[in-house]
Amino acid sequence: MAVPFTAYLFQQGIDDELILLLNEIASATKEIAGKVRKAGLLGVLGSAGKTNVQGEEVQKLDELANEILLENLKNCGKVCQLTSEEVEDCLIVSESGYSVAFDPLDGSSNIDVNVSIGTIFSIHRDSVMRRGREQVAAGYVIYGPSTMLVMSLGNGVVGFTLDPESGNFLLSHPEIRMPEKGKIYSINEANRDKWTSGRLRKFIDFLKENKYTQRYVGSMVADVHRTLLKGGIFIYPADRKNTNGKLRLLYEAKPMAFLVEQAGGLSSTGSEDILDVVPKELHQRVPVILGSRWEVEKCLEFMKEN
Repeated sequence: MAVPFTAYLFQQGIDDELILLLNEIASATKEIAGKVRKAGLLGVLGSAGKTNVQGEEVQKLDELANEILLENLKNCGKVCQLTSEEVEDCLIVSESGYSVAFDPLDGSSNIDVNVSIGTIFSIHRDSVMRRGREQVAAGYVIYGPSTMLVMSLGNGVVGFTLDPESGNFLLSHPEIRMPEKGKIYSINEANRDKWTSGRLRKFIDFLKENKYTQRYVGSMVADVHRTLLKGGIFIYPADRKNTNGKLRLLYEAKPMAFLVEQAGGLSSTGSEDILDVVPKELHQRVPVILGSRWEVEKCLEFMKEN
């Protein structure tokens, strides 16, 4: 019989406060999953008519997911800080506890067309402004044909599938390990002429010459989930418009890099490991390269060439 999420957590020897916090995240994402499934019937598709701190158009479902997570996490009694993509400032909840950074609904552009989207979360002790290596847990929930919670507590990566009959996340992927080498690359080649690195263009050409297949969904959760399971490489580089990269360090790049490295892969900004970046700003952006060890190492070789 598949192990339920809470039972798995108790088997890991982590403290009760972290178990309660992770259960709150699981509960919130189950509620979000229900809203996603019924979005077309609930009138929550389309724009909310406002922009967030990132200057991006907020979707109604973005706003709803953010409210659900904030409400659950503020009331669980185990959180001291909350940082969301949709909120300008860090919310101070109490003087001590865990800090949580999250992207409530990654892949907003795909909401209205019924393509996989997700929630990403990162957990630290005391403060969100820490290096990625100091995360005590990180993960994401992907709302696709099935709803999956993929997570690491720093001892590998596991995946849980939501059972619609029991309403429980059940352990379905007890050990997710990335292949050392894959055959898929994921990057938005529509921006090719805007990339600031000509050496990156050479690397993509190299992949094409070696019969790699491009797959790009446009939801980081969906693209990284495929990369975790199938191998290959995911890249979101800096370009002329986003000179420091576009993906946010605290609640996109850092938790995904943690998962990828825990599964045997590598991550980089192009100049340093994402998990070694010291955050300087709450909504700091970084270039992202992550995936199977062979592809990431090869990409960095190209990036360092003269």
